[in-house]
Amino acid sequence: MARKSPREMVAAMIQSMPSRTGKPLEQWIRIVKSKGPATRKERIAWLRSTHGIGLPTAMVIASETEGENMAAVYDDHDALVDAMYKGKENLRPIYETVAKAVKKLGKDAELLARKGYVSVARKRQFAAIQPSTKSRVDLGLVLPGVRAQGALVTSKNVGGGRVTHRIALEKKSDFDAEAKKWLQSAFDGDA
Repeated sequence: MARKSPREMVAAMIQSMPSRTGKPLEQWIRIVKSKGPATRKERIAWLRSTHGIGLPTAMVIASETEGENMAAVYDDHDALVDAMYKGKENLRPIYETVAKAVKKLGKDAELLARKGYVSVARKRQFAAIQPSTKSRVDLGLVLPGVRAQGALVTSKNVGGGRVTHRIALEKKSDFDAEAKKWLQSAFDGDA
């Protein structure tokens, strides 16, 4: 199954919006402009609480109300990565080392930049590379059922909801044989 781009995902959400929410996007935009709050954050919360709309759909409606295509933010992978490491340039070599290793896992391993992390996916996300602090990059891994051990610790706040564990990387050498082994295990688990 081919992985959808952010643009394709947003287009699919917009297309299915009438059947999922009872109204097409254009109608939601009119409702938000006439009755909704002023800020994007408030609009999202209002759509969720008042109208029972899920978070991704509420985010699309709020963005489109402002004339912005939410998916367009993800078009420039390099710009997103540059922004992520602005002020954390010392961590960029760690990212580059891990990204290079990801590309060696297999042709189907993809690096997909988000605003705060880079998702690593095959059929779906199996890892994430996230500059969590000014001195640490976290390699988030999807390893359900695996016990934390060594550098591998449990985690819930790296790279979205799927990540179960992380390895802290403060220098390139922290991406060692153990870290590579766990990355390979996460990749193999998504086969």
